[in-house]
Amino acid sequence: GRLNADNARFLLLAVLIVLYMLCGAAVFSAIELPTEREAKELWEERLENFTRRHNLSRAELRHFLREYEEASVAGIRVDDIRPRWDFTGAFYFVGTVVSTIGFGMTTPATVGGKIFLIFYGLIGCAGTILFFNLFLERLITVIAYVMKSCHERQLRRKGVLPHNSRRASGTSEVDSLAGWKPSVYYVMLILCVASLIISCCASAMYTPIEGWSYFDSLYFCFVAFSTIGFGDLVSSQNIRYESQGLYRFGNFVFILMGVCCIYSLFNVISIVIKQSINWILKKLVCKCCHRCQRRLFRSRRNVVMPGNVRSRRNISIETDVVNESDTEGRRLSGEMISMKDFLASNKVSLAIMQKQLSETANGYPRQMSSNSKQNGFSGGVGALAIMNNRLAETSVDR
Repeated sequence: GRLNADNARFLLLAVLIVLYMLCGAAVFSAIELPTEREAKELWEERLENFTRRHNLSRAELRHFLREYEEASVAGIRVDDIRPRWDFTGAFYFVGTVVSTIGFGMTTPATVGGKIFLIFYGLIGCAGTILFFNLFLERLITVIAYVMKSCHERQLRRKGVLPHNSRRASGTSEVDSLAGWKPSVYYVMLILCVASLIISCCASAMYTPIEGWSYFDSLYFCFVAFSTIGFGDLVSSQNIRYESQGLYRFGNFVFILMGVCCIYSLFNVISIVIKQSINWILKKLVCKCCHRCQRRLFRSRRNVVMPGNVRSRRNISIETDVVNESDTEGRRLSGEMISMKDFLASNKVSLAIMQKQLSETANGYPRQMSSNSKQNGFSGGVGALAIMNNRLAETSVDR
């Protein structure tokens, strides 16, 4: 049934992620391991020369270096840097906490600070994720409006729509735009371009002020905006900068905009990945499950007629929603569904997002069921939609 197919998709995604991690580990190990070995050999040579020159034992010197490592964790550096725990430094720290970046250049050293961080981060991270989801909804609304305007201009150039005002066009414009739906792939492309522009502009600021190369600045932007936060490069850590107030404000704005755009991009890419997994499952079913398909085609309830298969090639938002409800009804009535029905219904995530793009672009209100309205749940996009829909289903079941 549908649950078993969902489990198959989950397992396939887990396998693909593990393979992706194994490939990444192999590549990084091949690239970085020789450099690490060279650095270790150079350090051992310097350590040996230093102990010989100053007549020190290796044990004493290593003990001193361990003490310096402890001081470094507390924020002590050889070069002068700004205090880590003044108000400005603490504000920068809590920004990295609630945004889940976590550079690691500043960490609480006291027990009280660590305990407070647990509760502070729990609420702060949850609130920031909610903010990112709400930002994603509004960003997609703006993108859909811009895409609709561009589509209207194309229709006017082709002569499909009149060049008069929108009010004068009347029903003809509605008829011409009735079948139009913004593509999620265009949304992904726009978010990619926006993220690239923000990263390039931020790198142009970091390069002269922080003294990094432009490539290192781009690397920092991706690590920070994606909330990976290695901490090898951290901005705004020196004591003094030229136009210090303006630079810190620009640093805050770029990080905020970059994190929002990259988070939105990740949510849209996840939908594309899901469609790719569905395509892989379909290929696996076609190659490995011929016998199962024959049994399913023998059953009259589960049969998919050739005419239906042909009509499913051009899947629209409306048919996806109908088939999803039909599939849900079959599941509740205890009937089995065919694999092709399942694969077709799995496209509902992409279809729902396209439908939301179309509604926001055309200004149509979102239709909500009575149960959803009573429980106060609304639609959404991305992670917020999954959470709201799941809560609505749980409350209705109760």
